[in-house]
Amino acid sequence: MRAAAAEVRSGRTVTMAARVETERGPDDPEPCEHVMTGAVRGGIESTGLQFARDRFTMNVHGDADSHVDALCHVIYDGTLYGGVDANSITADGATTLTVEAVRDGIVGRGVLPDIPRLRGVPWLEPGDHVTLEDLTAAERAQRVRVGEGDLLFVRVGHRRRRSELGAWRAAELRAGLHPYAVEFLRERRVAVLGSDGNHDTAPSCTEGVDFPVHVLAVHAMGLHLLDYLQFEDLVEVCEAEGRWSFLCVVCVVAPLRLPDATGSPVNPIAVF
Repeated sequence: MRAAAAEVRSGRTVTMAARVETERGPDDPEPCEHVMTGAVRGGIESTGLQFARDRFTMNVHGDADSHVDALCHVIYDGTLYGGVDANSITADGATTLTVEAVRDGIVGRGVLPDIPRLRGVPWLEPGDHVTLEDLTAAERAQRVRVGEGDLLFVRVGHRRRRSELGAWRAAELRAGLHPYAVEFLRERRVAVLGSDGNHDTAPSCTEGVDFPVHVLAVHAMGLHLLDYLQFEDLVEVCEAEGRWSFLCVVCVVAPLRLPDATGSPVNPIAVF
């Protein structure tokens, strides 16, 4: 974290979160529900005190909104990360490895391998893989090296494709990391993995496992994953600054600091 602080030069900040979706779509059949519960037009008094109030209901682990996966999110062969019995997840919520583990936020040096930029395309087509070789080639092209404790953000161009061509059934067809690329994460000892997709390619190339990267990263390695971020604003700043590494602060939204939660919406902020 101290080393990451040395990355700050201009003080410029940029969000990596997408706007929360409230409209139903092919990749978001259960969008966030936003209901006004306080004073609204037609009920505003001309005198006295009133409050505007609202309520949000959200499917955290959908295919549209930016969120962090807690370590209790992935169950494989009846266990969670570290061999914890998955029966620790009850009808009232998870009892261990919850999002509370990052209640103080995650701070570190963020690195953005831009794979579409590397390949000279606007985005990777759904079903395509980011390979280990892509990650090392992006390092060379962008003149940055991923190191221990870094927060690795892999751009596949999912958000740009969605904004230009419209939403699609991302649960069934999307670009992501090839499972063998996870070896890169292990070798470099990264602390967090983020993407503008959900990391796993669909359809899966691993027989019998639909989300092999989730299994390897969360269940086997204990990495928090940040799914469905947006990097379009970040890419512009990286190009303007001539830098592809930055201080990154990933904050779990305070009102959703629940000890039994399997994830939370996030608004990661890159600081240059």
